[in-house]
Amino acid sequence: MGALVVIGNFDGVHRGHQALLARAADEARTRGLDGALLTFHPHPARVLGREPPPLLTRQARKRALVARAAPSLRFVEKEFDLAFAGTSAPDFAAWLRRDLGAESVLVGADFRFGKGRAGDLEALTTLGTALGFEAHAHELLGDEGGPWSSTRARAALAAGDLDEVERILGRPHMLEGVVEHGKQLGRTLGFPTANLGGIEEALPPLGVYAVLVDRLIDGEPRALGLGAMSVGKNPTTDHDDAVKAEVFVFDFAGDLYGATLRVHLVHRLRGEERFDGLDALVTQMKRDVDGSRAALAGRAAHADGAYG
Repeated sequence: MGALVVIGNFDGVHRGHQALLARAADEARTRGLDGALLTFHPHPARVLGREPPPLLTRQARKRALVARAAPSLRFVEKEFDLAFAGTSAPDFAAWLRRDLGAESVLVGADFRFGKGRAGDLEALTTLGTALGFEAHAHELLGDEGGPWSSTRARAALAAGDLDEVERILGRPHMLEGVVEHGKQLGRTLGFPTANLGGIEEALPPLGVYAVLVDRLIDGEPRALGLGAMSVGKNPTTDHDDAVKAEVFVFDFAGDLYGATLRVHLVHRLRGEERFDGLDALVTQMKRDVDGSRAALAGRAAHADGAYG
């Protein structure tokens, strides 16, 4: 069976990606082709010595979101290393046909491929004709704000505009991390926080956020509760420049050390502030909890038992 192959990075698996993948799966089914999504890991920029854009979704999360958008698509993750980066444009096109069985290839209009990014859509079309596959550029989808894109989502996140991020992604931006031991100051103040380490996703601006929290159990997310999260340097109590991500899960009592949490950022309550002592800090933390509860009113776990 030949394949319909859609190629891209798909960081964020935003609403445009979701629509594209659903359409690709439908077209593959209609034409009797094997639907496949081709993506690369690690990001080509990193392998080539450039700084990649801030990450919206780590690879395992991307795979799960693709499966949610288009369950019938086969997820093909090609290791991008220096040897593969040296593949010529004709050899890459031949690889698509030979190894993936490509009969139809969908790419973005600005798609580049092959050593030195020598190939473009026109070259892929010409090579595909000779090799026995067709190449097409998929249309950009969006709303009144413009096309949905990973770049637009990153810009909104960097600005702290979480409503815009959610419009683009179709869900809140998520941070995933493992609960580590901290100073345990929050516990003494009545707000025990889980300190998250190992976060790979792009952080929002420093501040306090209303969040939904899932816990991974045997690799599957389960709703843990509503919460408030601080992303910042804790200027009232700490004296270093390290950025910490700490989440207070409402109405939860238990040991989370070593647990993997997924924190979904719903609303930015305020920027980071320095307070005149712990009493003023606690007073503001109480306001933050109230503000978070109000911002999260009506939010509930999905049918699968998780928030995201």
